[in-house]
Amino acid sequence: MKFEQLKVWQRASRLACNIYGLMKNCKDYGFKDQITRSALSISSNIAEGEERETAKESARFLYYAKGSAGELLTQLYIGVEIGYIEKANSIALLTETKEIAAMLAALIKLRKGYVCENTADYNLEEPRT
Repeated sequence: MKFEQLKVWQRASRLACNIYGLMKNCKDYGFKDQITRSALSISSNIAEGEERETAKESARFLYYAKGSAGELLTQLYIGVEIGYIEKANSIALLTETKEIAAMLAALIKLRKGYVCENTADYNLEEPRT
């Protein structure tokens, strides 16, 4: 499947655009750079992973994307606390970031094969002596 067809990539890309729009007038260039980079990194890592050869490699980049979602959440919380982001704007962004992180977790499980995981077969009888 092409990464452009993945809902998680589409939503992550839209989120990055929203973050860029929100921060366009921010004069704290360090904060602006960090929050836009983490937002951009989510969809970029999804795309890079989907272009890799194996499911294992894909999962690795999905982990990176999920980590970037965690970074973005942190920066959104801080942005609200220091007055760079209005609380009303942050609620939708925080919710969307959390939903994207959950979608990534589900996709990681698919890529790593957890969906088809076999249950362990334990012998629970006591050993005979």
